[in-house]
Amino acid sequence: MTKKLKKEVYLALIDIRGALNVGALFRTADAAGITKMYLVGYTPAPLDRFLRVRSDVAKAALGAEKTIAWEQVSDVATFFKLLKKGGVSSVALEQDKNAVNYKKVKPVFPVCFILGNEVEGLSAKVLKKVDTIAEIPMRGKKESLNVSVAGGVALFRILGI
Repeated sequence: MTKKLKKEVYLALIDIRGALNVGALFRTADAAGITKMYLVGYTPAPLDRFLRVRSDVAKAALGAEKTIAWEQVSDVATFFKLLKKGGVSSVALEQDKNAVNYKKVKPVFPVCFILGNEVEGLSAKVLKKVDTIAEIPMRGKKESLNVSVAGGVALFRILGI
């Protein structure tokens, strides 16, 4: 049985470089009932600048890029203006001294979960603008998860899916 979320939940990908990660996050967004995705900065979109399907995104998304509403936003400042205008709270997923354990996050709806670059993560500039910074504790030596895996873990736990 498919169950849609009753509250608006958005997902923003800021400067994600890997098209396969973007595609995987479209699938996760579909599974989690995300309302809309924002592809910010140089994050690849399902369509290229000539409106042709990007096969690399489509390969991992398996059609979810057609079921989830999405919008490309050129820069972080414009993206945060959209959130503010819509009265949307924000939760960044990042390792940071001000982060709280993701298991303790209680989202305020409507909410946007924000994921960043695979190597650099989210900038200090972005972290200063969000309402909450959530962190998934790490036990291994690498101290990180792939961005698409981290996004899925956090969304499903925080949203109680």
